Amino acid sequence: MKVLFCIPVLVTLVTGSASAQTPPQTSTTKVDGTDNVYVFRYGGHQSMFVVTPQGVIATDPISYLRPAKPYIDAIKAVTDKPIKYVIYSHHHYDHIAGGQPFKDLGATFIAHRRARERLLELKKQKSLLPDVVMPDQVVDDKKSITLGGTTLELNYVGRNHSDNSLVMRLPKEKIVFVVDFAPIESVQFRNIPDNASPLEYIASLKKLASLDWERVIPGHPYAGGRFGTKKDVDDDIAYMEDLSAEVKKAADAGKCFDAAMKEVKLPKYEKWANYEASLPANVERFCYWWGRGY
Repeated sequence: MKVLFCIPVLVTLVTGSASAQTPPQTSTTKVDGTDNVYVFRYGGHQSMFVVTPQGVIATDPISYLRPAKPYIDAIKAVTDKPIKYVIYSHHHYDHIAGGQPFKDLGATFIAHRRARERLLELKKQKSLLPDVVMPDQVVDDKKSITLGGTTLELNYVGRNHSDNSLVMRLPKEKIVFVVDFAPIESVQFRNIPDNASPLEYIASLKKLASLDWERVIPGHPYAGGRFGTKKDVDDDIAYMEDLSAEVKKAADAGKCFDAAMKEVKLPKYEKWANYEASLPANVERFCYWWGRGY
């Protein structure tokens, strides 16, 4: 990958009183082996955008509690074509808050149907952040967008880190953009939030692995920032299945929750990121399933 530029951005967060925060690092990288696919990194988050002769397809406006302008500026530094689409990977704020400036430029927003339902409920409760844009179009199982000769396929593979995560696949380039539910060399996030069934989670990973792709661009720069492979997804599946089996043993022995969270260890994965910090919470989620039935 070739880094086009790297710009420090000063951000002020407002939490009752304005205070200067550590400036996040932004960078734009053209994906090797492609003509028009780019990764925009903003602190610990990443988005993919695709440049075509008729406009830009952008993903996740990763501007939660920080300006959206650096992402827009990054796109404008590559092309003068308009931003036609913004695609949400899922409804969690850290990936989609900050879309309003894109909407102001005329972009059409697309998300899974349940993402829109979640956001509408938040709006009804008067808790939706003001810069979160309601999707204009929704996806159920599958939808394709074609712009300027490039096709982006949106696939729903089931409930995992959320109940509305989309896998964005570029068939020609054999690249997928996958956010949060298939980490690279890392255990799952905390207690695997917003998840109905950990077994459905495993099934969604298997569906992801069955799609035709060679590289995965993740929503966070794991493992030194490298792209993922089919082996990484297979490793995620193995981790989840190993975890499930060990927690079931603990649940059958009456050790859920506290004892299991202390005792269950998976040495095979101890070098993975967040192993010490998040393994107990991962165990807790499976304890709910095997010990309580939900």
